[in-house]
Amino acid sequence: MHVSFRTTSVFHLIRYTLLSLLVAGVLFCSFAAGARIKDITSVQGVRSNPLYGVGLVVGLSGTGGGGDFTSDIAQNMLDSLQLGRGISDLEASNVASVMVTAELPPFASEDTDIDVTVSALDESESLRGGTLLLTPLTGADGRVYAVAQGPLTVGGFSFGGEAAEVQQGHPTVGRIPNGATVEKTVNTEFMSSGRITLCLHKPDFVTANRIAQVINEKGAARARVEDPGTVSVSLGQNGDKPEMMGRIAKLQRLSVTPDQEAVVIINERTGTVVAGSEVSISKVAISHGNLTVITTESPQVSQPPPFSESGETETVPRTEIEVREESAKEGGLAVMEDSPKVSDVARALNVLGVGPRDIIAIFQALKQAGALHAELKIM
Repeated sequence: MHVSFRTTSVFHLIRYTLLSLLVAGVLFCSFAAGARIKDITSVQGVRSNPLYGVGLVVGLSGTGGGGDFTSDIAQNMLDSLQLGRGISDLEASNVASVMVTAELPPFASEDTDIDVTVSALDESESLRGGTLLLTPLTGADGRVYAVAQGPLTVGGFSFGGEAAEVQQGHPTVGRIPNGATVEKTVNTEFMSSGRITLCLHKPDFVTANRIAQVINEKGAARARVEDPGTVSVSLGQNGDKPEMMGRIAKLQRLSVTPDQEAVVIINERTGTVVAGSEVSISKVAISHGNLTVITTESPQVSQPPPFSESGETETVPRTEIEVREESAKEGGLAVMEDSPKVSDVARALNVLGVGPRDIIAIFQALKQAGALHAELKIM
């Protein structure tokens, strides 16, 4: 019988260090480089609009829904074409009722083609080989903004018999590249009196102030922080529309270093630890090591002397216990002096042979001890 236990036996000191490096399968991220304003903000009013519609996919080889719901939709379509008179029952095994979805991009003009996604609504087994019939796509206001039609591209497949079935991917979901044509445009209002509003993807006081400062210093505009999530930018009243668009393009190319929260994210299921560059650790002693306890059972049989009138044969337990303590690498002790370099942290953890699972336990203990100056999030 072999039993192994993990205990602590190796010490190292860490003080005010930035954890931002890949160490023993653990990811430490650093965001020191600047980012373009267009990558961390969006212009208020400039967004896509979701579209949806219910349609029919035909031409399936017996993998359609075949239910009453699909039959009724197909019957109604035939009635609208004045082809359904006299048809009392429609076999819909080669037809599937589907939900068609798409995204209408901002500034999309009429006759622009957009991609659509087609998902089965009924009990269809596969949409492979099917063709979507003309389907109007409406917005949240109920108006039709595009129409979709065309053959589907399905990445998955499903084949089977009476006793077995093989399926790969999702055969009940397909796409039609450029499968919808825009019929109605959306008026996008993003500028009022020469002013636009930048919306931060992640609201933050420091980042918003840095954006306003960079625009005021380098951009041909005046910026003002409204709140942690929005920055108002005045482009001026002088200039025609093309000139205004050029000013917006110029300020979007400016670089800003976004501020980062001190946070450590732990995924115990995968053994992943992600620590931001602002994470710091106070001076603290951490121990780590291996202790193996080997327990061996060797039972012995005890018998009475031959021809003995009394006594019984019994099994006597015999247990042997061996304790082995494995020291860490490089002598088992790593001491770090005060240093802001993340390479020192990486080198110390590599010397100790600390793995992702052990670092997770170390971070949790540091948080409990009050030495980890960051928010600890466990996924």
